[in-house]
Amino acid sequence: MKTGRKKRFNFSNIYSFKCGKRSFKDDDHSRIGGPGFSRVVYCNEPDGLDASLRYYATNYVRTTKYTAATFLPKSLFEQFRRVANFYFLVTGILSFTSLAPYSAESAIVPLIVVIGATMAKEGIEDWRRKQQDIEVNNRKVKIHESDGKFKETEWKNLKVGHIVKVEKDEFFPADLLLLSSSYDDAVCYVETTNLDGETNLKLKQALEPTSFLTESDIKNFWAVVKCEDPNANLYTFIGSMELEGQQHPLSPQQLLLRDSKLRNTDHIYGAVIFTGHDTKVIQNSTKPPSKRSKIEKKTDRIVYLLFAVLFLIAFIGSVFFGILTKRDLEGRQRRWYLRPDNAKIFYDPKRAPIAAVYHFLTALLLYSYLIPISLYVSIELVKVLQSIFINHDVHMYYEETDKPARARTSNLNEELGQVDTILSDKTGTLTCNSMEFIKCSVAGTRYGHGVTEVEKAVAKREGSLLNGKDEIDSPKTNRPFIKGFNFDDERIMNGNWVNEPYSEVVQKFFRLLATCHTAIPDIDEKTGRVMYEAESPDEAAFVIAAREIGFEFFKRTQKNIFVKELNPVSGKIAERSFELLNVLEFDSSRKRMSVIVRDEGQLLLLCKGADSVMFERLSKNGREYEEETREHVNEYADAGLRTLILAYRELGEEEYKEFVEKISEAKNSVSADRETLIDEVTDEIEKDLILLGATAVEDKLQQGVPECIDKLAQAGIKLWVLTGDKMETAINIGYACSLLRQGMRQITITLDTPEILALEKMDEKDAIAKASKQSVLRQITEGKSQIAKSSSDAFAVIIDGKSLVYALHDDIKNLFLELAIGCASVICCRSSPKQKALVTRLVKEGTKRTTLAIGDGANDVGMLQEADIGIGISGVEGMQAVMSSDIAIAQFRFLERLLLVHGHWCYRRISSMICYFFYKNVTFGFTLFLYEAHASFSGQPAYNDWFLSLYNVFFTSLPVIAMGVFDQDVSARFCLKFPLLYQEGVQNVLFSWRRIIGWMLNGVISAFIIFFFCTKALNPSAFNKSGKIAEYQILGATMYTCVVWVVNCQMALAISYFTLIQHVFIWGGILIWYLFLLIYGSMPRKISTTAYKVFVESLAPTPSFYVVTFFVVISALVPYFVYKSVQMRFYPMYHGMIQWIRYEGRSDDPEYCNMVRQRSIKTTTVGFTARSLARTSPLQDCSSNNKENRR
Repeated sequence: MKTGRKKRFNFSNIYSFKCGKRSFKDDDHSRIGGPGFSRVVYCNEPDGLDASLRYYATNYVRTTKYTAATFLPKSLFEQFRRVANFYFLVTGILSFTSLAPYSAESAIVPLIVVIGATMAKEGIEDWRRKQQDIEVNNRKVKIHESDGKFKETEWKNLKVGHIVKVEKDEFFPADLLLLSSSYDDAVCYVETTNLDGETNLKLKQALEPTSFLTESDIKNFWAVVKCEDPNANLYTFIGSMELEGQQHPLSPQQLLLRDSKLRNTDHIYGAVIFTGHDTKVIQNSTKPPSKRSKIEKKTDRIVYLLFAVLFLIAFIGSVFFGILTKRDLEGRQRRWYLRPDNAKIFYDPKRAPIAAVYHFLTALLLYSYLIPISLYVSIELVKVLQSIFINHDVHMYYEETDKPARARTSNLNEELGQVDTILSDKTGTLTCNSMEFIKCSVAGTRYGHGVTEVEKAVAKREGSLLNGKDEIDSPKTNRPFIKGFNFDDERIMNGNWVNEPYSEVVQKFFRLLATCHTAIPDIDEKTGRVMYEAESPDEAAFVIAAREIGFEFFKRTQKNIFVKELNPVSGKIAERSFELLNVLEFDSSRKRMSVIVRDEGQLLLLCKGADSVMFERLSKNGREYEEETREHVNEYADAGLRTLILAYRELGEEEYKEFVEKISEAKNSVSADRETLIDEVTDEIEKDLILLGATAVEDKLQQGVPECIDKLAQAGIKLWVLTGDKMETAINIGYACSLLRQGMRQITITLDTPEILALEKMDEKDAIAKASKQSVLRQITEGKSQIAKSSSDAFAVIIDGKSLVYALHDDIKNLFLELAIGCASVICCRSSPKQKALVTRLVKEGTKRTTLAIGDGANDVGMLQEADIGIGISGVEGMQAVMSSDIAIAQFRFLERLLLVHGHWCYRRISSMICYFFYKNVTFGFTLFLYEAHASFSGQPAYNDWFLSLYNVFFTSLPVIAMGVFDQDVSARFCLKFPLLYQEGVQNVLFSWRRIIGWMLNGVISAFIIFFFCTKALNPSAFNKSGKIAEYQILGATMYTCVVWVVNCQMALAISYFTLIQHVFIWGGILIWYLFLLIYGSMPRKISTTAYKVFVESLAPTPSFYVVTFFVVISALVPYFVYKSVQMRFYPMYHGMIQWIRYEGRSDDPEYCNMVRQRSIKTTTVGFTARSLARTSPLQDCSSNNKENRR
C-alpha cells in the first residue's frame, strides 16, 4: 500500500479510545474467529471470490410489516386471531349450509366490511412505511470502482467490502470502518441524533496505518477485517484489521454507524462492514413491549362472558326444541304443519336428540348478534381520533422548541385516565436540564451570590430571610443574559481575581474548567462570540463560566487546546496553548474525567468528578481546603445544586511514560476485560491529587412543575421521584417542586449509620451486606409503625440507592411497597437505571394499579418500557426516551392536562362506548331469543336477513363512535378545577362489573319491553282497517323499528355533551333505517324477501304502527329514567355533582349542597394539602358563581 500524499506526523495517543499499537498478543486476539466473532470482510473486494462465498445481507432495508405477496394472508391471519372475528368467520362459513337461519350474503358482508376496514387501515400505514423505505434506499453515495474513481450509486446497491466516500452533512449509508478523513490526524465528528437522540458531536479516529489514505491511494488499498457478528449494541465493537501482514485491533472509535451524520468534517473514506438489516441501527429497531390497557383486557373478558351467555341460551333453546320435537311424535304438540310423520332430520321427532344438536348449531348462528362484530374496529377508530385530539391540543404545545404532544400509540388513551402512581425522573423531567453556573468554592472561599429556587422554597417554608439576600433573584448587573451562566461576584469577575489572596489557586481552578473537557468551539459569524458544542449541559456551563471569568477556550486541534486569559503581570489578554496528551473520559462508574496536558513543559493531570470519588483521591498535602470545601458542597447540595470537585497533580516524565505504555496495552486489548484493564490504569494515575475547589450548577425547575405536582396530588395520584442525586439535593428539590410540603412527616431510609460506616472501613463485605439488610428491614418496619400510629398525617419516604438495593430483595420488597403506598410521596435517591426499572415493576405488579413513568434520557428507557404508560420528555438529553415512550410531551407541566383532561375524557368515552355497545347488542340479541321462545324455538329469525346484518354496521354504530370521540361529562376547565374527579378513573367506577352488568340488564329489560309490548299490541286484533293480521314480517319490522329508536334514544340520554355530529349520527341513524326500509322493500321480492312492500303497504299507512313505536320507546326508557333520578338524588357520582351545581345552579338547595360536599371528601389516596383544596371550596365557589349568574 502506498504511503499516501498526506504529510506524516507523530500519530497522537490522546483519547482513551486510541488504538496506536501495531500488533497485539495472541491471547488478546483469541476471540476473533470464535462464536459471535466470525465476520470476515475483504475491503475493496466486494465482488471477489472469497467475498462471494459469504452471504451477507444486502443494503436494502425494509421496515414494512407486509409485502405485496404476504399482505392478504398475513393480514387475514392477524384479524382472525381475535376470538370474535374467528367466531364470525365460522358462522359465515356455516351460513352457506342449510343450518343457517339467514342467507350467506347477509352473514358475510358485515364481516367483509369490518375486516376490510381494519385491513385498509393497516395497508395505508404500511404503504407510508414503504414510501419511507424507497426514499432511504434510493439515497446517493459515492463508491470506489475498480478504475480508481468514485461513482455515485444508491444506498441499496452497497455491498460488504465497498469503499465509500461520505461528505460533510451526509448520512452514513451503512456501518463503516473509518479509514481516513480530511483532517491530518484522521479524525471526524459524528452526530448520532437518529441513533440515540444525543445532539452533541462525537469524535471518531481512524487507525494510524490507514490514516494517510487519499483518493488516489484507495485503488491500491486492500485489507481483511475480522470482527464480531451483527448485534444491537451501539457502543461496542471488537475486531481486527490485517494490513500488510500485521494485525491491528479495532474499537468502537473506528466504527461509523448507519444513519448517523458526518459533521464539521469535509469528507471521510470508509469500508462497509455491516449492511442493511445487519447494521446496528436496524438491529436496534425492535418493537417495544406490547402494552394493552386494562379496559381492553376487561373487554375481552366481557366478550367471553357474552359467548357464555350465547352458548347458554342456545343450549336452553335446543333442549326445549328437542322436548317439543319429541312431543310431536306423541301428538301432544299438534304441529301438523311440520309433518312429523315424514319430517326432515331437523324436525324429525324420531331423532329428537339429533334434531336438538342441529338446532343448537342454528341457534349459535342466530344468536351471534349478541356479540358486537364492529366493537374492536370501532374502538381502534375511536382511539385514533382521540390521539389526533391529543396531538393537536394547543395547550400542550411548547412554542420554544416547536414541539406538540405526540401520542406514539393510541392503544393506551383510556389508561391515561386511570393512573394511580407516577414514577418520574428528575433531571430534565422536573428540571430543565439547562445547567447554569451559579456558585463555586475555590481555596476554601465561597464565590457567587445567586439564590436558587430551592433556597427560596426553603426560606418560604421556614418563614425566614435568606441571610439578607431574599430579594436577590438574579445578578444585579446590566450585563445581558448568558445561557449557562448565572454567576455574580465582583471579587473574581472582570479580572478582579488577581487581587484575591489565593489568586494562583483561582487561576488554576478556571484553567482546569477551560481545558478539562471535550467541548468543541464554534465562532458565531454574526456576533464573533465563541459558542460551544459539549457532551452535556454541565460541561457547556463550565466552559462558559471559564470564558466569562476571563479564561476563554477558543480553539481546539487534535493535539492542542488554546485559551485566552489575563496575564496577571502585564495585565493584558494573552493566548496560552496547552498540549493535549490524553483524555480519560467520564463514565457513570468512574464518576470523573481527566485530561493530561503539557503546560510550558510541565506535565499536569487535571481532574473533575463527584465528591464521592474525589475526596478519597486527594494526597495528604492536597487537603488544605478539604474541610471548608466539604462544608460548601453540603450547603450547595442543600440548595439543590449539582456539584463537582476539581483537583490536579503534577506528573513526572518517567511516571507518564510508564502510564502511556500501560494505557496503550490496555486499550489495544480485545479481551473481555478490556474496559477493566483501562479502568485499572487510569485509577492508578488519578490519585494523590491536590484540591482546588468545587463547582455548583443549578438545574432549574421547569415552568409550572410545582403547580402541576400539587394538582396531581389533589387528583389522588401518588408521585415517586427516582433520581441519581444526593439525598440532601433530592429532598430540597422535593420541597421546591411541592413534592414535599410543610407538615409532611419524612421517613428516611439510609445506610449512612455509624455501624455500617465502621464495617465499611474494615472492608468486611459479608458483614456489611448482612448488617445493611437488617438495617433497611428495621427502618422499613419502624416507618410502617409510624404510619399506623398517625394515619391522619401525610408521610413521605426517602430512600438512598444503597438501601434500595436491599429494599428490592425478594423477602423485603413487599414490606417496602406497603410502606411506600402508605405515603403521599416517595423519593429514591442515587438510583441506577436498572433500579428505576425494578422499582417501576414492583409498583406495577405489587399494586395491580396503573403506573405511569416519565423521563427524558436514555437511562429512563427501562423504566418507561416497564410501566403501563411511558411518557417521554423531548428535552435536551436526546430523543431516546421519546423513541421508547408511548406518548411524548415537551414539558412536565403538560402532564396535568394530559391526565386530568384527556385521560379522564378518554377513560369515560371508551368506558361508556363499550358499555353502550354491549347494551345495544344485548337488547337486539334478546329480542331474537324471546321471539324464538315465542315461536317454539323453530329457528325462524324475527327479522329479515339484511336487518340482522346491518344493525351493527349502519343503524347503531356511528352514534357510539361519536360518543367515543366527542362526549364530555365535564369541560376541560372543570376537569382542572375539580381534580378529584380523576378518581373516577383510578377507582374504575365507570367500567366496573357492576356498571357493565347494569347496562346488560338494561338491555335485557329493554328487550322484554319491546318484545312483549309489540306482540301483545299487534297480535289480538286486526293490524289495519282492511283487517290484515300482523304477520311475523310486520311484527319483526315493528320490533326492529322499536329497537333502533330505543337504543339511539338511550344513547341520547347517556350523552353529556351534544355536538352537531352526534345529532346527525343519532337521529340520522333512525332516519336511515326508515329510508332503508322504504328502498329495500321496494326492490323485487327475490331481493327484499320478507321486507317486500312491508313499509309502504303495511307499516306506513297504519296508525297503530306509530302508536306502538311511541309507547314502546317511552316504556323502554322509563327504567333508565328512574334509575338515573334515584342515583342523582341519593347516590350521585362525582361528575354528576359537578354537572348539577355547574349547570343547574342548585346553590339554593342547602341539603343537596351539603351532600355534595360530604361526597367530595370521600376517602382517597390524596396528598395531605390536596384534600383541603379538592373538598368544598371549588364547589362553594361554583355555587356562588351560579347564584350571581341567576341574579
